[in-house]
Amino acid sequence: MNIRALVYGDADPDSMDATARWAQSMTQALAAAGCATMLLLRNQPGTDVLTAPLSGLPNVTVRHPKTGAHRIDPGPHGLDPEQAVELITRLDAERRFHLIVIRGQRVAAVAAHAEELAGRLWTCVDDVPHTLARMTPSVVSELTEIALASRYLLCASEELRCFVESTVPAASGRAVLLPPMLTAAPRRADRPGVPLRIGYAGSIAETRNMVTLTQLPAALGSRGIPAELHVVGDAIRNGSPEWVRRATKALKDTPNVVWHGGRSHEEALDLLARCHLAVSWHRSDIDAALVPALTALEPGTLGIPVVVNRTPLYERLLGADYPLFAAPDLQSLADAVERAGQPEVYRTAGERCAAAAARFTLDQGIQVLRSLLQAALPPPPRGTNPDLPLKVAIAGTDLSGLDRLIQHLRSLPGIELRLDEWEGPHTHDEYLSRELAAWADVVICEWCGPHALFYAKYKRSGQRLLVRLHRFELATEWPRRLDIEKVDAVICVSQHYADRAREHASWPADRMVVLPEGIDVDQLSRPKLDGARYTLGMLGVIPSRKRLDRALDVLAALRARDPRYTLALKTRQPWDYWWVWNRPEERAHYEHVYRRIQRSRTLSDAVVFDPYGPDVAVWLRRVGFVLSTSDDESFHRAVAEGAASGSVPVVWAWPGADTVYAPRWVHGDVAQMADAVHTIVTEERFDAERAAARAEVAERYALPKILEQWVRLIVAGEPPEAAPRA
Repeated sequence: MNIRALVYGDADPDSMDATARWAQSMTQALAAAGCATMLLLRNQPGTDVLTAPLSGLPNVTVRHPKTGAHRIDPGPHGLDPEQAVELITRLDAERRFHLIVIRGQRVAAVAAHAEELAGRLWTCVDDVPHTLARMTPSVVSELTEIALASRYLLCASEELRCFVESTVPAASGRAVLLPPMLTAAPRRADRPGVPLRIGYAGSIAETRNMVTLTQLPAALGSRGIPAELHVVGDAIRNGSPEWVRRATKALKDTPNVVWHGGRSHEEALDLLARCHLAVSWHRSDIDAALVPALTALEPGTLGIPVVVNRTPLYERLLGADYPLFAAPDLQSLADAVERAGQPEVYRTAGERCAAAAARFTLDQGIQVLRSLLQAALPPPPRGTNPDLPLKVAIAGTDLSGLDRLIQHLRSLPGIELRLDEWEGPHTHDEYLSRELAAWADVVICEWCGPHALFYAKYKRSGQRLLVRLHRFELATEWPRRLDIEKVDAVICVSQHYADRAREHASWPADRMVVLPEGIDVDQLSRPKLDGARYTLGMLGVIPSRKRLDRALDVLAALRARDPRYTLALKTRQPWDYWWVWNRPEERAHYEHVYRRIQRSRTLSDAVVFDPYGPDVAVWLRRVGFVLSTSDDESFHRAVAEGAASGSVPVVWAWPGADTVYAPRWVHGDVAQMADAVHTIVTEERFDAERAAARAEVAERYALPKILEQWVRLIVAGEPPEAAPRA
């Protein structure tokens, strides 16, 4: 498949700031990943600092607004967001890009309203606000629109991805990790010499303490350390007019400060490689930044240590004991530079920086992009013809359980998908349902309800009907009323429930298919937060058969041994469901357990209720053990999601549990559950056990594998292969 991509970064093409560097590396990486890539510039460039490394690359085309048939006359600063999206839309109408990669919140907000681009936007969100104070309702609303229009939201760090998902619910499931891509070849710097050469290569902005930085050679000179500061950066465009005047004068006129001006990326790295030490130093008001600065990463590719601010992000990147942290004042900066003169400090800092930079290579970015391209643009399934697609209809009252399958089917050449969403069990657009019954080659009914009976009644000869049955329907008469002779397969998520359904409705065994839930292991697998091993977690505690009371028993038993254990509950409340709160026995259950939490000295400060929402992957970062204390479950997706995140499953022995999860995670009583948790923690087995749990879910229930089995069943009627035994 010839994949066509367009890249647009809202940056001055003559400025090698972060966005321009992103556009350059993204174009290189997409081309290397096999895409025919067009880089659209905001303005006609006056230099080749951005485009020179791209010239001659196969599959790369560089366009600016004043070239080609689709010319636009931009303003003095280049295309404004509306003009940029207009030009992107024109180019897309001509070439039909498979993906349109954008960086710049203002441009992305306009692109989100271009319906013809929806679903093909890959939006880099590195420039979104990084603090809750700046995430105003209007910003969240704008980012929600961007998320809904995007196939992916590209995030440069795990911290940024989690922050975006926590504040913009629509981002969950779309936010993916694509770290910065460094293109420098490693070169080893000299040991500190005389004079000490200190380098900075990046944007010249007020937030980077640039005026104060120019005072560093004098501050070091007063300590008897001859030093030069070499600054590589473009003309100053950011900041107030007064600050621009002061910064320009400081860079031009300060002794022992050499301002090399704007250079290409390769020239900037060559200049930096001649330095002994680098600085990436900012004001304290951007300590909350969630993405590492390129000025902090690139020196490591050259073997040069860098002086950086002590922030949580850089502590995680370089280690809390990194020796060249500095506070945002000149004395602290000079102290750090002076420490770098010690051979052991210099060696240690250089090794830490090199190790950190090794996590952000262009090759690693290319591999990530290939994986994303494979998921977003899969080939046609075997047995289909894109010119004569297989017509598939999915019907049901609640299709959320098939969201990932629906997304996958829509991306497949060779399949045409339409949906029939019923408002209620007996409320639907009958004309649409009859039309789809006559149109579809394959009908999938999510839930075995009245819509399944409808499509069985109107099934055509040669048409195939698949019905997915859940636990709920076994309490109704709908399965017994279904004409099973019209159904090609009844799909259940576990063998235990397939057996129960067959017994309940007297269905033949050859109609039963077991197809488990698909778990997005890549999306859920994230680093755990400190203290996670002492946190138990439950996803959903409604209705009472989820047995929150039993989970409290487990917690109480653990806190009797160690008061650090807590229980996190990500759930709606029982009164949010009328069908629960109006039942006296359900209300009594929750009144009892909530009163117990309030009045118990053991539990009152150990149970945390977190709001229900799609940011499950973020929440699971703080959960070390995922509980399933239910009386009955068909699969209990929450356990598999927890295991995929690196949480250890702790499962009550509900019927069939040991056929879904390995027996090592399944326990017969509260005491066994508490013993399992505490033994894993005290015997230092937490990391090994959670790795085993993640590997089990990846082997049995990984989303790509389950989607492939769905497609084979839909296209060719092939039953799925049996999952590896637990």
